[in-house]
Amino acid sequence: MRWIRRTRKPVGERRPRQAARTLVLSPQGEVFLFRSDNSEVGVHWNAPGGGVEPGESPIEGALRELHEETGWTDLRPGPLVCTWEHDFTWHGTPVRQHEHIFLTHGPRREPGNVAEVHRIDGILGWRWWTREELAAPDADPTWPPNLSVLLAGLRTAPPGPIDPVHLGYVPNAVPAAGD
Repeated sequence: MRWIRRTRKPVGERRPRQAARTLVLSPQGEVFLFRSDNSEVGVHWNAPGGGVEPGESPIEGALRELHEETGWTDLRPGPLVCTWEHDFTWHGTPVRQHEHIFLTHGPRREPGNVAEVHRIDGILGWRWWTREELAAPDADPTWPPNLSVLLAGLRTAPPGPIDPVHLGYVPNAVPAAGD
């Protein structure tokens, strides 16, 4: 599959948006992700999360979003593993989103009664991904890109505190026409 870079408006024309997500890992090492579709990148998979509300810290936003989008009230975001910025359109508004991504561990299970939240947020589905499935050459894109590499680094890291990865600004890659 070929990928091309899409031309974007300068950052001054995009509204800044803070967001936070939580990577949930099962005891078997699978990661829970949502399927979304976006005009800039098409179908992609991302961790539960979304915009940080005024007065919230990123970890508070990650906790609220995790509860709202999964219905799981027994999990809490743990250490920060990654930050990154990217451009996309949220409900018709072009934004430059700065994301904080946290890690937690939990049981492999289905989301609770959250169908209405998924409808409003445009979440198309969900699934647990194995390391091999995420790393497959034909896997759908993830936010952040190369999530499989980030997770592999977490799985092989020595015990102790996590050193967060700062990806900076990552331009979107979109499928070329006809791919």
